[in-house]
Amino acid sequence: MKNLFDVYPVYDIVPVKGEYAKIWDDKGNEYLDFYGGHGVISIGHAHPNYVKAVQNQVAKLGFYSNSIVNPIQEALAEKLAQASGYSEYNLFLCNSGAEANENALKLASFHNKKKKVIAFHKSFHGRTSAAVAATDGPSLVAPLNANHEVVFLALNDAVALEQELAKGDVCCVIIEGIQGVGGLDQGTTEFFQQLRTLTKQYDAVLILDEIQSGYGRSGKFFAHQYHNIEADIISMAKGMGNGFPIGGILIAPTFKASHGLLGTTFGGNHLACAAALSVLETIEAENLMQNVNEMNAYFTEKTKEFSEITAIKGRGLMLGIAFDFDIAALRKKLILEQNIFTGSASQKNLLRILPPLGITKTDIDFFFNGLKKALANLNN
Repeated sequence: MKNLFDVYPVYDIVPVKGEYAKIWDDKGNEYLDFYGGHGVISIGHAHPNYVKAVQNQVAKLGFYSNSIVNPIQEALAEKLAQASGYSEYNLFLCNSGAEANENALKLASFHNKKKKVIAFHKSFHGRTSAAVAATDGPSLVAPLNANHEVVFLALNDAVALEQELAKGDVCCVIIEGIQGVGGLDQGTTEFFQQLRTLTKQYDAVLILDEIQSGYGRSGKFFAHQYHNIEADIISMAKGMGNGFPIGGILIAPTFKASHGLLGTTFGGNHLACAAALSVLETIEAENLMQNVNEMNAYFTEKTKEFSEITAIKGRGLMLGIAFDFDIAALRKKLILEQNIFTGSASQKNLLRILPPLGITKTDIDFFFNGLKKALANLNN
């Protein structure tokens, strides 16, 4: 690794093969993947539908730019509009979650000619310029990024929200359907509905960041749909391509498009669209959102067997298991001794769970058996 820029702390594991919720390393060891590489693996590692779609497309045409007609883009946009319940919204495609939020913020500013952004404490929206400025992580923000005008508010504080919006200079409010890195916190239904009302009242664009919480992970297509609101712009990535780099924003019909307003070289290429289309088709064909809700109920019930667990946060299969201690050592024991991948959060007592949407009760049983052993051996 001597020529790699060393910015990632890594476990000494080399995955070489995956199948649904399982991973094998270069030594032949099998692992249960309950993290999905930050919630990216939606329909499962090496899902046959996904593999077939990518193989068939790359054998024909992997890439061309957005200067020609791409029927797979059009099919994806139509399928996504139908699956998400946003049938009148338009799709702009890019390559990642950060790009999706960057374009969402830029489009909002083009739309109402304002520049101040409201974001929330513990938020994470990406690492590009405006997206990282709207992220509540000072160590991630370089001086170059700090020039953006961003105000951070407490989640669920509608009074502070209206006070800021009433100044009349707010371009947009960006909020995660469920916070990811920040620790699985989420707005209440009352707050989300107030947020929608207030942004309309004060001519501010409402951006829903569904990059991690979208694509069925919460048990609905988008997590904000639990609150019976519609956003102006919705950003997506992660589970959208099941590992293939793709992102996008769904845009309300009130936004006027013009040539050159947004753009990308690689975004929406043939191969990415084929991968993303196979994900939507599989979510529908295998009733994966129904499975998410069923597995959530089973998972939640199993947690009751553990006195060490103090809370369960999140929805669907975007979950956080809270303990009354720092989980770093527990997470290490899970992966190195019990062969189970999990995630961490900025809240050091939270174990993050982001498995593929098609997991089974057998997978959950394996996880909790491993958790029981890891807890028992925590001080050894």
